[in-house]
Amino acid sequence: MISAQIIKQSISQLQAITRVDLTVMDLAGGIVASTKDGEDIDSSLVVSFANSPVDSQAIGNRHLLKIMDDNEPAYILIASGNDEGAYTIGKICVCQLQDLIVAYKERFDRNNFFQNLMLDNLLLIDIYNRAKKLHIDAVRPRVVIIVETGKDNDNTVSELLGSIYTTQAGDYITAVDENSVILIKSVDNPDSYDEIAHIATTIVDMMNTEAMLNARVAYGTIVGELKDLSKSYKEAKMALEVGKIFYAERNVNAYNTLGIGRLIYQLPVNLCHIFLEEIFGDNDVLDQLDEETLSTIAKFFENNLNVSETSRQLFVHRNTLVYRIEKLERSTGLDIRKFDDALTFKIALMVSNYIKYLDANEY
Repeated sequence: MISAQIIKQSISQLQAITRVDLTVMDLAGGIVASTKDGEDIDSSLVVSFANSPVDSQAIGNRHLLKIMDDNEPAYILIASGNDEGAYTIGKICVCQLQDLIVAYKERFDRNNFFQNLMLDNLLLIDIYNRAKKLHIDAVRPRVVIIVETGKDNDNTVSELLGSIYTTQAGDYITAVDENSVILIKSVDNPDSYDEIAHIATTIVDMMNTEAMLNARVAYGTIVGELKDLSKSYKEAKMALEVGKIFYAERNVNAYNTLGIGRLIYQLPVNLCHIFLEEIFGDNDVLDQLDEETLSTIAKFFENNLNVSETSRQLFVHRNTLVYRIEKLERSTGLDIRKFDDALTFKIALMVSNYIKYLDANEY
């Protein structure tokens, strides 16, 4: 149902233009919103009018009108004034509030529809029937984009997204939890991944500059039909989680660019432990690496195992870098200057991070 705040805002705007005082009451005679301080009317008169078959009634200088929802009274509007103009203003206000009720119901129904669609709570026949009723195209390329800000959703994210991505353009905004907002983005081309990547980056920048929020954005693959939207949502959710574990430096993660991180994420944890034991034995070698060593390794991998370029970027002598690599070889048995050993170490490091993530989140 429409909120009292929205009703108050609507009648206040109309009162400022027409100078006619307006009051909205519920069917029990309680005041919902009013532009007139100290409005005093017998609630029994309002209840009696609400139960009567007439749509309007004049009591003194007050005009009572019914605000309908699906042909049933939802509220009672009181327009104060002795002339015919007050009655006309009241009729205009009734039309405005009835349109708002319909709009908010439709918005709620769409939210409910998309939430159940994301969570696979709808039968196939229900998806198409409800989509038709809500005027949503069943066949259209779409992608699910998840925006997470690391704090409870306070509508700021939804409002910012809603100012750019509108239902008129075929885009919808909803949420299935308190920590993230879902943008269902309509696209013209089913291969528009460059466009989606640009949109995701734009959202991160907008959240940072407009709301001072450090957002993480993830998206799934583009699907052609409404029934497959839950697939894109699950992919986006996986991309968000995988990004936190393996690509923490990224603010944007796409399902189709997760690489080996996606593979590791789907491994049973017992296989991960077996893999690390096969390489390092019972020693917690990776846990003993300091930040300097880890940053050196990361930069070395970033430069495709090029010792000279890595030492230049780290501002260290080449021999110093070689010493660090050889020290790592003595503790792990892997020489990361060799491709096979470097690949093994990279995967082992990712597997270790995955196990730590599971332990921290008590999976």
